Amino acid sequence: MSTLWVAVIAASVLSFAQKWVGYQAPPDVLERPRIARITTMLPIALLGALVATQAATSGPEIVLDARVAALGVAAVLLMLRAPFLVVVIGAAVVAAGLRALGWG
Repeated sequence: MSTLWVAVIAASVLSFAQKWVGYQAPPDVLERPRIARITTMLPIALLGALVATQAATSGPEIVLDARVAALGVAAVLLMLRAPFLVVVIGAAVVAAGLRALGWG
């Protein structure tokens, strides 16, 4: 078995174990105000970091290309409370248009 498969299986087992341990936590621990605030904000922070990483990097380099402009358009549309489908299509059109013009 290759090293890659060993790593994949080990990561799967560790992920399952972590999820199982989470289910074993007593409810009174999870209902504490501080823990509730952290668990509410953690997905937002992780998603923000993922979006920033995917939108502004290409390997080890920071790049400003059509993805950043599309992200800006999406942010503006979200602030204007546009429907999600409009946000996605608007960002895609901006990215495609800028790439067609040779930018990014």
